[in-house]
Amino acid sequence: MSAANPHGTAGAGALRLAERQGRWVLFTTVLGSGMAMLDSTVVGVALPHIGAELDADLGVLQWTVNAYMLTLAGLILLGGTLGDRYGRRRVFLLGIVWFALASALCGLAWNAGVLIAARALQGVGGALLTPGSLALIQATFRPDDRARAVGAWSGLGGVAAAVGPFLGGWLVDGPGWRWVFLLNVPLALLCVPVALRHVPESRDPAAEGRFDVTGAALAALALGGVTYALIAAPEVGASAAVVGAALAGGVLAAVFVWWERRVPAPMVPPKIFTSRQFTAVNAVTLCVYAAFGGFFFLAVVQLQVSVGYSALAAGTALLPTTVLMLLLSARAGALGSRIGPRIPLTVGPLLCAGGMVLMTRAGPGASYVSDVLPALLVLGSGMVLLVAPLTATVLASVDVSRAGLASGVNNAVARAAGLVAVAALPLLAGMGPESYRDPTVFDAAFDRSMLYCALVLVVGGALAWLTVRGDVLETGDAPAAEPGAPPPHHCTAECHTHCGVAAPPLDPGHVSEPHPGGEPERR
Repeated sequence: MSAANPHGTAGAGALRLAERQGRWVLFTTVLGSGMAMLDSTVVGVALPHIGAELDADLGVLQWTVNAYMLTLAGLILLGGTLGDRYGRRRVFLLGIVWFALASALCGLAWNAGVLIAARALQGVGGALLTPGSLALIQATFRPDDRARAVGAWSGLGGVAAAVGPFLGGWLVDGPGWRWVFLLNVPLALLCVPVALRHVPESRDPAAEGRFDVTGAALAALALGGVTYALIAAPEVGASAAVVGAALAGGVLAAVFVWWERRVPAPMVPPKIFTSRQFTAVNAVTLCVYAAFGGFFFLAVVQLQVSVGYSALAAGTALLPTTVLMLLLSARAGALGSRIGPRIPLTVGPLLCAGGMVLMTRAGPGASYVSDVLPALLVLGSGMVLLVAPLTATVLASVDVSRAGLASGVNNAVARAAGLVAVAALPLLAGMGPESYRDPTVFDAAFDRSMLYCALVLVVGGALAWLTVRGDVLETGDAPAAEPGAPPPHHCTAECHTHCGVAAPPLDPGHVSEPHPGGEPERR
């Protein structure tokens, strides 16, 4: 702790960004969340090399991505509530240490089973630290400084997302793929002592009631059953294990819905879906982030296996999408605020679909300038157009007291969509377990996958046109705010600079676990 803050509690809610301690807090949260953001962008670049060294089939590569996404998607809503109860800094630091230890195990993995198990453990750490970084900013800085602090956090996070593929490719081609994971260890060793010294502790004294651990477990197990069935099917067909896993996943999903309606303090209160606009935007989210998840999983493999790029070249090749989002998302958010979300959420997915169709030209002998780059520019333009308005629409479609919860649900929906897409696309496209070792076979399956992704995006755009209204705030879907409550929440500039490639950005506000009675409180 700093001398002015020997117990780690002074300064909570009172720091300014211009102060030395405030800058340390920002540095800590950016570094911590940057670990998870880097991980989401660099691992894909390493997949062909992981498969070659571990003699792994395509299913192992799918699980390398999905084991992490499974635990992250299932636990991210629960992770933020633990900070409210037990201390936001404490849970954030637990997430950092957990993530680093799991990363070390990934880097030392001696076979595919160990790597997959370690990736699942990494997801648990990610679920603790990802919501905790924004919660710390919200709880630490003065109200009139929070927007600037979150804007700086999201902008620097965007830089980390842009650097990730380049850094991942450099590590894979240089010291090896294991350093993609081992890199997190020195970052954690830097982050932890800075947080202990400079970040004040904060918690919600009103947080009470039980955690919905059962709900989180049911969600993760349901996703796990479906994911296993989709990944195993290409190799073993409709075996008893595959059919049983699929049925178990469906039954557990139904039990999850039943449980959330029954438990006094649900992880996902069913009442939030009484907003038709919120439900509609989450359906759009499901479509667009399923397509994004499938694209970013397969594209880096395609560029290496079929086009012949090195890992560094493949990672660098995808930079235009992230750079476009980093530079133009704020303007797209402002445009959405002026014209309403319906047009951006319709045109954006259609542009993305066009980019994925163009990506089918990225095969053996393809030119980056004439074949790959145009596809990425069209795709990136569509992502710019839709991500910020999508986030703003989610937040505006519910009462301000539920904005943080709505953001968390939307983020989890996007991650679950990507998880299922990574599992399902190879099956739909006819990829066999060894197809990624044959450039010709993989190229043909990749083209089919891009067409499937484009079709899903067209469905998402059509859903937006048919279900999303021009001005969410006038639909009457959101419940009326309590007298004296702040005005309906808008996703201001601090939300617009985040590069939501894996999932939409979390709202800078925070929601505790709903108290008995089901009403969450906005922090």
